[in-house]
Amino acid sequence: MQTLGAVTLVRSASEQRCPVTLATMLVDWLSYDGLGIDQAQRAAKLHEALATNPKHSAAIAQVLFSWLSEVNIYPALVSSGLFSRRGFFREMGSRLYERLNPAPRDQQDLKDMLLQMFNGKEQPLWLSERCSEAMLGCFTALADNADPALLQKMAGHFQEECLYALEMLGIWVAAEEIEPDLMRLDRRLSSIDSPFIALSREMNLLVQSGRDKLHDPAIALLDTAHLDVMIAQSRDQLERLRRRGAGVGSSVSVAHLLERLEQTLDRIVLLVDLLQSEPAQQRLKLFSLFAILAQASTEQNSIGALWRSSTQMLSKSITVNKSDHGEHYISRDRSAFFALMRSAAGAGAIIALMALLKIYIESLGFSAFNKAALVSLNYGLGFVLIHMLHFTVATKQPAMTAASFAQEVERGENGRAVNKKLAALLIDVNRSQWAAVWGNVSVAILLASGIALLVYLLSGTALLTPAVVDYQLKAISPVAGLALFYAAIAGVWLFCSGIIAGFFDNRANCLELRLRLLQHPLLKKLLPERARKKFADYVHDNYGALAGNFLFGVLLGMTGYVGYVSGLPLDIRHVAFSSANLGYSAVSGEIGVLSFLLNLLFVLLIGFINLWVSFTLALAVALRARGTSISKLPLLLKSLWEQAKQQPLHLFFPVNAVKQTVADATKATESKAAAKAETKADTLTIQDK
Repeated sequence: MQTLGAVTLVRSASEQRCPVTLATMLVDWLSYDGLGIDQAQRAAKLHEALATNPKHSAAIAQVLFSWLSEVNIYPALVSSGLFSRRGFFREMGSRLYERLNPAPRDQQDLKDMLLQMFNGKEQPLWLSERCSEAMLGCFTALADNADPALLQKMAGHFQEECLYALEMLGIWVAAEEIEPDLMRLDRRLSSIDSPFIALSREMNLLVQSGRDKLHDPAIALLDTAHLDVMIAQSRDQLERLRRRGAGVGSSVSVAHLLERLEQTLDRIVLLVDLLQSEPAQQRLKLFSLFAILAQASTEQNSIGALWRSSTQMLSKSITVNKSDHGEHYISRDRSAFFALMRSAAGAGAIIALMALLKIYIESLGFSAFNKAALVSLNYGLGFVLIHMLHFTVATKQPAMTAASFAQEVERGENGRAVNKKLAALLIDVNRSQWAAVWGNVSVAILLASGIALLVYLLSGTALLTPAVVDYQLKAISPVAGLALFYAAIAGVWLFCSGIIAGFFDNRANCLELRLRLLQHPLLKKLLPERARKKFADYVHDNYGALAGNFLFGVLLGMTGYVGYVSGLPLDIRHVAFSSANLGYSAVSGEIGVLSFLLNLLFVLLIGFINLWVSFTLALAVALRARGTSISKLPLLLKSLWEQAKQQPLHLFFPVNAVKQTVADATKATESKAAAKAETKADTLTIQDK
């Protein structure tokens, strides 16, 4: 049927008496891209065929318009393209079941017929704006050859269905106000007359006016100026709820609810605009409405579309929480840079001990799973301890700083000098990350070397056997040990740990964890109020960080076991642990200076991969969650290159901060010298007197 010519199609369709079969024939023919004719050309050819064959056009119009005069349009208007009121998880289950066991289709329901014609197909190109003129021509050709009484009946039926849909949509908007999740986001909803309620009241007046007009065309439709104000206020309220949801914690169900509310408002605006528009514009708006319903039908049972729409606000809430933490990991001045290095130095000391404990666990001969479980606990609890002591692991920064960078992009990428600002922020981020790397690596190597040397001096034997030394040195080799590939895997887990931390921070806000712990019956018995408040504040503020650090350790520890079980080359390389292992191996194996420097370079390459893989992934997610992008990447890279070329060392060291330190030191020395000279002069004056 799709390969027929337009005239042959029209003649064949005119013989059909089943409206659904006839409509399906036309849709399938328009959607076919074969024979070198695209869909845009097909729409124009169908218009020409209908216009030049009035007898057949009249037959097609009689069948289609008679069906449209009686079919139930209301269900499509209030549900197609709008999220279900059953909630996200029930909707997800319903879509899964519908794909496995589809429900029967009712030919008197427009929604079911659209699903039958469009579900599972790609978006029809002939419903795009560039084909609108040709498709409107097709409708005009059918209308010109149809019975005027039938056209009037169809128009009246459509208006009745639209008014009923508007009435129900207004009720639904008002009903959203009493949702507990919305009241949690804005507690004022329970005590104020919200725009949602006012919108419902105004909608009832409009619907009644429309029904009166159906009975008496001389009656004018109610002026929608006040309704427009209520819709604008409802949108403002919705945006406030979105901002609150991103800031105080969200969930999939809350995101689903807010997305449904926005879709409902959009549908109300579309139907109101359609009802009050002039006849000359109504056909174009009807075409737009049909295109929206058809597009919704293509994704009606799509699980991916449901997930993407429902989780966008949740993703933004997670990245907002990470952004708040990310500012602490960006050093912009001298004091912050060296404070970050000191914090990383403390973490380097603990990581050196964690690396030694891991080597010891692997030497005990446990089974593969038990060894992986113990190593995971070593990693996880060690990272938690580092966080509790306020130390910094270098590779934990990217997931946090990427969210801060995405926040700057969202604030206005197109403004003047924005690319210079973003480039400067990237340099600050890079320098801050490497400051933490210097702190981790230097202390981890020095402490590991000191421990290995102390063991040798006390016992007379090396800490590591030659076989273990060879294994550790091979492990950080980019070629023999696949170190860079394994470092990329660790970078992915670093990115995941940031997502996990953001998720649990968001969860703490969503659950109001601080208040729950403060009012917990058992804690009231065990702790006095002041201690309970400190405990509640600490757990709430660090919930995500503790969970993210521990689960990051589990991911690192279990990767090798998964590779062992599956036979795949899976393992991890982390810059801080690799540097500690290099320190133990350098003393135990007595490697030369050149070999040590070469292996140190390998360790820094591991750090580079760790940092930038996790930063890139985190930045991509943060930008997508915020609905923004770096549209002028070449300009950003150019600005980055210019700033780096002016001060290359500024990428890794706070050059301006160092200069300021030297200047301050010089100034202090000069001040002391001047003070001494002045004191000496005063002494001589006194002696002279």
